[in-house]
Order: sequence, then structure tokens, then C-alpha cells
Amino acid sequence: MSLTPSPTPSPTPSLTLARLNAAVPAEAVALLDGVYEHSPWIAQRALPSRPFRSLAHLKHALVQALAASTVAEQIGLVRAHPELAGKAMVSKTLTAESTNEQSKAGLTDCTPEEFAQIQQLNADYNAKFGFPFILAVRGPRGTGLAKREIIDTFARRLHNHPSFELGEALRNIHRIAEIRLNDKFAADVSLGNDVWDWQEQLSAHTDPGYAEKGQLTVTYLTDAHRACAAQISALMRDCGFDSVYIDAVGNVVGRYEATQPGARTLLTGSHYDTVRNGGKYDGRLGIFVPMACVRELEKQNRRLPFAFEVVGFAEEEGQRYKATFLGSGALIGHFDARWLDQKDADGITMREAMQHAGLNEADIPKIQRDPSRYLGFVEVHIEQGPVLTELDLPLGIVTSINGSVRYVGEVIGMASHAGTTPMDRRRDAAAAVAELILYTEQRAAKDGNSVGTVGMLEVPSGSINVVPGRCKFSLDLRAPNNAQRDALANDVVSALKDICERRGVRLELEETMRAAAAPSAPDWQQRWEKAVDALGIPLFRMPSGAGHDAMKLHEVMPQAMLFVRGINSGISHNPLESSTNDDIQLAVQAFQLLLNNLAAEQAH
Repeated sequence: MSLTPSPTPSPTPSLTLARLNAAVPAEAVALLDGVYEHSPWIAQRALPSRPFRSLAHLKHALVQALAASTVAEQIGLVRAHPELAGKAMVSKTLTAESTNEQSKAGLTDCTPEEFAQIQQLNADYNAKFGFPFILAVRGPRGTGLAKREIIDTFARRLHNHPSFELGEALRNIHRIAEIRLNDKFAADVSLGNDVWDWQEQLSAHTDPGYAEKGQLTVTYLTDAHRACAAQISALMRDCGFDSVYIDAVGNVVGRYEATQPGARTLLTGSHYDTVRNGGKYDGRLGIFVPMACVRELEKQNRRLPFAFEVVGFAEEEGQRYKATFLGSGALIGHFDARWLDQKDADGITMREAMQHAGLNEADIPKIQRDPSRYLGFVEVHIEQGPVLTELDLPLGIVTSINGSVRYVGEVIGMASHAGTTPMDRRRDAAAAVAELILYTEQRAAKDGNSVGTVGMLEVPSGSINVVPGRCKFSLDLRAPNNAQRDALANDVVSALKDICERRGVRLELEETMRAAAAPSAPDWQQRWEKAVDALGIPLFRMPSGAGHDAMKLHEVMPQAMLFVRGINSGISHNPLESSTNDDIQLAVQAFQLLLNNLAAEQAH
């Protein structure tokens, strides 16, 4: 039996892939009429990619056709779109598709004040960019954005650089086209809708001081954190997990047992805590996607030849206490008892917080997993970066989680009068660090996939008319493997020493953290690749620059990750973090295929 769920009842499609693949070119272009506003040439150029293997394949072929076009053609496509609540809406000359979209967003029913504000934004935007503002007003869920969100997005994007904003316009055009194609093909994205909704519902819980501001912040063992655990637990039970419990550190654990007792287990999951004023999808997507898979299995009354364990890790971000990866670390026996004495900003120790939550610290060693009982660990995660969205790809295969090394340092020179100290007599500490920043940028770029950041920079007691005598800084270096990380670090530190020597300043440098890279296990990476390929999506392999729970599980068992594209240029740790129901639907389907393929492997 296939793992693909029975689709929910949906409208009869006006178009099928079989019909589109069989049609002569002129008919095929006509069948796709209206997908891209007044621009049939995009469909014409995508047709050589036939036969389309899936709707996702068709969407990507259209994306590629536009990507291969000239900038003039791209700007022409943007200009083919009407303004939001503009003259075409007033005169009722919008296409049927645009009328439907603008009405769903309430733009056909603006107050006089809203209409005036949008008209002013339209004028300012056109004056700056020379083309109309494009926004997929039916939004990431496909049901329509609120007018306030549309206006806020309009005002925010007005400040973008022109080249960047053209890319944003084209990405929104592709989203508009995606929704229109879904309508034509009566696509079923119910799984993506459910996971999207679960994340939105979970975001109702936020720590005191942030709820009043409309911000999402959930830190370890606060009331909001415990409410999230309770909500995830209840949803797991609704999905049909055989057992659901909250363990000794607050992890939410759901198990769906195998066909036979004693079978090994596939482990998955991610974290449900957040950074301060963060996003709704970081971590949580990796909990809810596999939960949807379990729900569909339970609906089919189907078991797998292996047990399936989904864990909502209680802590990964290190926001309330300095104890990152606490949840996943505890599963591999890496809980440091000294953490229990750490105090938060209110003076509450972790031990006290755990007692308040009803957790027993004596039980923590008991939750350590025996790796021999597990097949491996897989994790789905929002990308948290711009790569997939710039490539217009919904999914990416993670090849490795970057290793990193961090330093804090201070350069000590000589504070002196800015007016009387000649340029060739200065011992400027800040100038030395500025040179470090530029060198780090250039050196990391040589590797292609290394990154280097000076994120903290301070001139203590600095004055406008004083040559800086001291400069404090941080240094964060990351690369996909340890050798590349170490080579980068050696070069940057060596260059920093040379800079300080040449400038006659003194250096104090302390290494504060060194984390090993976590390359994906080849066989598990290939399982993700096989699943993504079956969906008709081009394979794109990429390292993860951010750390994830998979890094901890990597220490005791094989792991591999799947990235899901984010919108708003892939921004993360930010309220603008989001993904679409379509991309989430594909992530669920990829996970279903991975489970299905793994079951077939086990059967042989």
C-alpha cells in the first residue's frame, strides 16, 4: 500500500498533466493562459521540458523559462501586472484572475483612508522602481492576506534596493502563478494547509512582555513553553501516535510503533523553543511535518516495519539559559548537571524552573537513547537563508551542517587626538579590526561555502575626536567540514596577527567555541534525494550554515536533513519568517516517500 494519502474532495480539475503533455504547442499555451499576466511567452519557452512529471516539475519549468529571459523581458512581465487597488481595479479592467485575488484580499473593499494610502504607496513605488508593486495577495496559505499586512509589506519593500526588489517582484509573480496553477489543476495541498495551520496555532503562546507587542518568544520552561508542549502533545494524540509523553527535560515524544515489537526506530523531530521576537517555523516545521505523516498512516491503518519516533525538542536556542541543544543533547547523554545552577535574568535557576514544571532532574539520565536501537535521525527544517528562494526551489538536500569556531578579542592601540595625530603615526585599534573584517569577508568568499562574521564591534569610551585606542570584537567562522573550517580560521587569525604587527597594536584573542561539522550520512542523504526526485523537483545540495538538533544526534547515529524554502527572502529568527502551503505540502510528501522507500528496503 502506498503512503500517499487519499486526497480530500476537491473541485474537478479543468486541466491535467496528461492533457497538457499531449497538447500541441499552441493548445498547451492556451491551456496555461492567465497563469502569467498577459505573458504567454513564458509557457511557450517552458514547453520543451515536456513531459512534465508532476505539477511541481511544471512550475519549475516555468520558473526556469523566466530565469533564462532578459532583464527587459522580466521588467516587461512585472509591468504587465496591475497596481494593487489601482486604476484597473477602479475601472474594472482587471483580468479575472487578478480580480479574484484582489477581492480575496479585501482590496476591492478599501476604506477611503486605506485606498488613499495604497495610492500614495503606488506612486512612490513607481517613482523609485519604474514598475508596479507585485505581491501575491492570496498569501502563503492561499486564502488571502489581511489589508494591514499588504500595506505594511508595501511600505517595507519600498526601501529595498532596485535589483533586489526586482527579484522580490518576480518571486511574488511565481507565487501568484503557483496559486493559479493550483486552481487550474485542482491541486490538493491539504497536508501543507494543516501543517501551516498547526504552526500558526502554536504561535498563540508567547512569553510575558512579548505577547503585548505581538511578538513570538518561547524560552525554556516558561508558561508559554509548557503550553506549547501541551498543545503538541494533544495534537500528537489526535494524529494517532501510540504513546505521547513529556520527558524529564521537557521534550515532547510521540511514538508510532512498528508492525513487530522490538523493531528498530527511525528518529526525527526538531525544537519548539524560539529566539526572542522570532519566527513561527524555525524548528517547529520539523515537528509537524512528520506528525502529518503519522496521521496519514493512522488513517490508512498502516504500520511500518520500523517504529517512528517524533520528538519536539524542548530547547535548542539557548535563550533563557546558556545551555544550547539541551533537548537533543539529553537524548545522547550530554546533559551537563552544572546547567541546573544557571540563573535566568530573573534569578530563577534551571533547577527551580524544572521543579516548577514538574520535571524530575533525577530522571534525566534515563532518557538517554541506545543508538543501536535506532536506524538514524532525519530532520526537516526551514532553510533560514536566501539560497532556495533565489533559486526558486522548494526543497534542498543538506550535505553537511557547518562546523564553526568562535572568538572574542580586543585590539589595544593608543588613544590620541584625532586632529593632531598624523595618519602615519596612529595606532588605531578600530582601523585594525576594520581591516580584519574586510579580510575575513574576502577569505571566506574564496571557499564559496565558508562564511565569516564579525557580529559584535565596540570602541569602549570612544569619542568623535579621538583615535580609537581599544576595539573589542567577535569573530564567527563556519565551513562544511572541519578541515575547511580550520584552514579558514588559521588564515584569518594569522592575517589578524600580521595586521596588528604592521599597525603597531596589541592583540588579545580567546577561542570561545569550536563545534565539529556534521556531514550527512551518504545513505540517508540519498534517501532524501530519491524522495525529492520522485516529486519531479530538481535536486539541489547545500550545506547548512546554522546549527540544528541533527548536529547532536550526529554524534551517535547517522543523520541527514531536508531544507524547505522560506519566503521573504528566506529570512529567519524574525517575525517575517514563513513558508507556503505548497512548499510544506512537498516536504510532507517527500517525508512520506522516504518512509515508504525505507519500508521497502526493510522488507528486503
